[in-house]
Amino acid sequence: MTSSILVTGGTGTLGGHVVPLLRDAGCKVRVLSRHSRESGDGIEYVTGDLLKGEGIEAAVDGVEIILHLAGGPKGDEEATRNLVRAASRAAGVRHLVCISVVGADKVPLGYFKSKLGAERAVAESGLPWTTLRAAQFHDLALTVVEKMAKLPVIPVPGGLRFQPVDSREVAARLVELTLGKPAGLVPDLAGPKVYGMADLSRGYLQARGKRRPMMPVRMPGKAGRAYRAGENLSLEGAAVGRRTWEDFLAERLR
Repeated sequence: MTSSILVTGGTGTLGGHVVPLLRDAGCKVRVLSRHSRESGDGIEYVTGDLLKGEGIEAAVDGVEIILHLAGGPKGDEEATRNLVRAASRAAGVRHLVCISVVGADKVPLGYFKSKLGAERAVAESGLPWTTLRAAQFHDLALTVVEKMAKLPVIPVPGGLRFQPVDSREVAARLVELTLGKPAGLVPDLAGPKVYGMADLSRGYLQARGKRRPMMPVRMPGKAGRAYRAGENLSLEGAAVGRRTWEDFLAERLR
């Protein structure tokens, strides 16, 4: 049976992998975008803004499944509640799937708190739901280390570790969950290795054939304590991807 699916954030990094997979699976795919796009290649684009609450009713009309990928540094909880409100009023929505971040309930930073609020909005929606928490993508880690490598000395926050995961592996898992039965909060998805900030930077510099001195710095406050305690990691019970940071760099920077 062909499913009609609305994807929010379908034009982003993760959406760029998810949408073709859904289309190849034979789904009818609708993408909600803040900017007008011409529909084509089996994808219907509708214009709307989750944070402003614009165009959402039209976007959810007639869909059976909603895959909520849209997010940003601020406003995730409000945007998700606007989506949930419209989805709850629409007829026929039978599954709401959400992407979140590992440590959403543990790291005391605004981004994580907003993600936790979005999770709660989904869980309290009254709709059958599934939420996947994923570690930071390789793409984000690359953006960070690229910027830091432009400095004459690279600061290395002590105790700051990451478990970066490949965005394509997250996309594949999300499609599997989207086409499956609602499962609530499923096991986290993280990368196969844990890296310190210095490890990520060294890998990047080596791949680029560059050298930079590094200087240890201390992360203060509650956030620093949370990161040193590994609250942003998922070391037990998580699903683990295959592609390492080194694999990603070898492909991206070749």
